[in-house]
Amino acid sequence: MTGLVLKLGPRERVLINGAVVENGDRRSRLSIVTPDAKILRLRDAIHPEEANTPVRSVCYAAQLVLSGDCSPQEARQQLLRRIEELSQVLRDPDSRAHLTHATEALLANDHYRCLKSLRALLPREDRLLAHRSS
Repeated sequence: MTGLVLKLGPRERVLINGAVVENGDRRSRLSIVTPDAKILRLRDAIHPEEANTPVRSVCYAAQLVLSGDCSPQEARQQLLRRIEELSQVLRDPDSRAHLTHATEALLANDHYRCLKSLRALLPREDRLLAHRSS
């Protein structure tokens, strides 16, 4: 994760290599220079019971790598398969671009960028599911 910059709000928490770190009373900016550091913003974390849709589920799987709960090698094939499954359903150009970026990031072992690309699909999934239920 070389070159990652975290901008943290007051009292915001982040998981760094298994340790929860809480920011102070002011906004701050941290530059992460250690390659392959495991970093997850806790405000963005998906809890297991929230991983109840296809996109949330694949985001959760990517998140497990960032939290250190799953090794990148264990997750790789599963994530590639699930991204492929999403590409069968989400066929619009914008979704395809996000899925392509997620795949490229995963193949480059950049799990943070992979998760970021997948999370961009959450609003679209929410709209599709809301439309379907109405």
